[in-house]
Amino acid sequence: MLRLGLLALAALAAPAALAQERELSTDRPDKTESPYTVPAGRFQVELDFVTYTIDRAAGVRAETVNVLPVNVKAGLDADTDLQIIFDSYIHQSINDRVAGTRRELDGIGDLTVRLKRNLLGNDGGKAALAIMPFVKLPTNSGGLGNDAVEGGIIVPLAIAIGQGVGLGLMTEIDLLRDEDGAGYSPSFVNTATIGFDLTERLGLYTEIFTERSAERGADWVVTFDAGLTYAISDDIQIDAGANLGLTQAADDIALFVGLSRRF
Repeated sequence: MLRLGLLALAALAAPAALAQERELSTDRPDKTESPYTVPAGRFQVELDFVTYTIDRAAGVRAETVNVLPVNVKAGLDADTDLQIIFDSYIHQSINDRVAGTRRELDGIGDLTVRLKRNLLGNDGGKAALAIMPFVKLPTNSGGLGNDAVEGGIIVPLAIAIGQGVGLGLMTEIDLLRDEDGAGYSPSFVNTATIGFDLTERLGLYTEIFTERSAERGADWVVTFDAGLTYAISDDIQIDAGANLGLTQAADDIALFVGLSRRF
């Protein structure tokens, strides 16, 4: 959720603003989704130019490069948008020092379809709330996915603190295929992010992300995330950031640079 402080200040100053004049709001670069939707009849593209991830555990080092993962959004009405997320090209290198083996995987990722419905505060007020169900379709190749249909529901909340500062909270419940492939278990995600408007165009965010699966033996995934955003224009924003793993089950680090563009 980006530029939350500016969105909140604009909402307070002009609570009757028309949807087509809504300020750009994105679901990136943090993991906390935005409750604001793309205005009706407009499109928005959000992507990473590249994401580089490192994870080390039990003598195994995995490096993953994801090139141009993209989220394409279409505003269906004043409070609803449709999102198509595709994980494009992925290269993964897995070096097992214990076994003395190395594997290289290349292919595409999965396709995710989401529908976001704003319930409160899309064009005014101190808070905004939305609901976003989604389904993941197994389109992956090269052994880069679990070949399972999965889904869930996301509930993001934005709260204006004031003075260019905004709070974002999100809770999410997913139904994911178990590691052994024998069934499905729910997974619970919770996040909190604080965004700061450093200038009219430059923003900073920090975030805590947690995930815990109900599958037996699953560990907590916790990351600390931070990054910068810069608004080139009213419809174009660039960003960069890092996600740092705080638990063994989390990736050690993920670095990314991205872009959001509204049409």
